[in-house]
Amino acid sequence: MTTGNIQRLIGVAAPLWAGEAEVVRTYWASSGRSLRTDLLWLRRQCFKEFWGSGVGKYDRGGVFLGQLRNLADKALEIDVSIDRHEILEVVEGLKAEFSHYCHFADLYDSIRPAGTPKMHPKGLDSWPEDDALTALRYRHQDEHGALGMRACKLSEGGYCTLFSEGMKLKGEPGVDGKIAEACAKVYDDEFEHMLGGIAGIAQEGLADADWRLMEKLIAEQLRHRIRMRNAQFSRPLPEERVQAIFRGEIPPIEFDYRRARLAA
Repeated sequence: MTTGNIQRLIGVAAPLWAGEAEVVRTYWASSGRSLRTDLLWLRRQCFKEFWGSGVGKYDRGGVFLGQLRNLADKALEIDVSIDRHEILEVVEGLKAEFSHYCHFADLYDSIRPAGTPKMHPKGLDSWPEDDALTALRYRHQDEHGALGMRACKLSEGGYCTLFSEGMKLKGEPGVDGKIAEACAKVYDDEFEHMLGGIAGIAQEGLADADWRLMEKLIAEQLRHRIRMRNAQFSRPLPEERVQAIFRGEIPPIEFDYRRARLAA
């Protein structure tokens, strides 16, 4: 029954993951794309990699700086009230997230016009749709505890769709080739982060009501992700198409059960 529940959960997510992929794919070929819009989405991606939060136990205040501060506050709790391996996992994730920031910041600096400021975290701003996604994640965690956190982890990265769609630009000249390189460096980490929402779930003995709640939380978060990503990329999809995706009018993305080490 657990396998069936996992498949049903992924079935809820897959069309919405496909919607986020469509946002990015449409942007690459959009007539409205320019150096200005490329710099904008890169600044916003750097914001997410440095200041974003809502997908981890210690990341409030920012996935990098917030976690550093929260870990420092908890240091004397290690092996008292906090397992050392939990902290090790957070530290390893912190390194990965900062490396993602570096990859996109390096890309930004390689294409910004001469004489313009280089990338730096204090110069980054959020945007309303990302704020709404973060607030939703916090609410799900506060109201639903461990299930809310699982939903946040499973929705993290939107099944790596920005990175997988970026990798498809490999071999293209100029900025597109650089985007492909940066996305390839991030993809594997993000896939593993997404699996954090599934790891060990079969052993938790969730009731049917818990599985249905997970489906609801995942769908709500992924719809917010599509709006977040569409705004990040200067809205390549019109509202009519976004609503059609929400209605399921899109082929679902094919989930890689083998790589995820799950039974199809």
